[in-house]
Amino acid sequence: MDAQAESHRALRRFLRNRLAVIGGAMVLLLVLASLAGPLAWRVGYAQQFRAEHRAAPSASHPLGTDRSGFDVLARILYGGRASLVVALAATGIALCVALLVGLTAGYSGGWVDSCLMRVTDTIYAFPSILLAMALVSLTRNRSLWLVFLALGLSGWTGLARLIRAQVLTVRETDYVQAAKALGLSPLRVALRHVLPNCLGPAVVAATLLVGSNVLGEAGLSFLGLGVPEPYPSWGSMLAEAQALIGAADSPWWLMIFPGMAITLAVLGFNLIGDGLRDALDPQGAYLGMRAKK
Repeated sequence: MDAQAESHRALRRFLRNRLAVIGGAMVLLLVLASLAGPLAWRVGYAQQFRAEHRAAPSASHPLGTDRSGFDVLARILYGGRASLVVALAATGIALCVALLVGLTAGYSGGWVDSCLMRVTDTIYAFPSILLAMALVSLTRNRSLWLVFLALGLSGWTGLARLIRAQVLTVRETDYVQAAKALGLSPLRVALRHVLPNCLGPAVVAATLLVGSNVLGEAGLSFLGLGVPEPYPSWGSMLAEAQALIGAADSPWWLMIFPGMAITLAVLGFNLIGDGLRDALDPQGAYLGMRAKK
C-alpha cells in the first residue's frame, strides 16, 4: 500500500507540473499524428505531384511540396514514425546496457567496477553522434535496426554512470545488508532489492535520452547515414531543404516544418523528463543529473 500511495503522490505531483503536462501533450500529439495522421491524410509519402513540385502551402497541400513533388505533410507524418521508433528503440537498448554495466559495476565493486568504469569512461570520451556515425559506417547496407544499435550503443554511458552512483548508495542501506545476512545470493539481492530502488533516476535520465536520440537520428539522416531511402525522415527532409538554401525561390516551408517537428519532440520529452524528476524525487536527491547528449 505504501508503494501504491507513493505512486499516486508522484502522479499528482507530475500532473500539477504544467510544463510536464504540456510536454506530455506535445509528445502525445506527435504520436497520434504519426500513427493516425496517415490514415486521415490519404496521401502517400511516395506519391508524386509532378506538376506541383516545390509548391507553396495551399489547400491541397497544407505544408507544400518538395522539389520532387512529394507532399511535405505526408512525409512529416510518416517521418515521425521513423524518428520516434528509432529514438525509443535506441533508448531501450541504451537503458538495458546501462543497467547491466551500472548494476554490475556498482554492486560488485573492486576490479570489476574499475574495469567496467574505465571502459565506460573511454566510450564516454567520444561524442555520441561521432561514435554512432562510425558504427553506421561499418556496413554498406543501412537499415532501421542498424540505426537503433548505433544510437543505443553510443548513448548508454551517461546512464551507466548514473545507475552505478545510485547502486553505490543503495547497497549500503540496512535492508540490503539484512538481505545479505539472511543468506540471499548476490544476484537475488541485486535484482530484487538494489535494482528496483535505482530505477527512478534511470527512468528520468532515459526519458531525457529519448529527446537526444531524436536529435541523433535527425543528425544521422541529415548526413545520409540514418533512415534508408525511400522512407522519409525529418533529418533527411532538412538535408534536402539545406541544399536549396540560397536559391532564388528558396522554399522556406521545407526547412520550417521538419524543424518544428524535431523541436516539439525534443522539447516534449525534455519537459516530461524534468516533470518525472520532480515527481519522483521532490527532495532533489539527483537534481540536475542528465544523460549525456
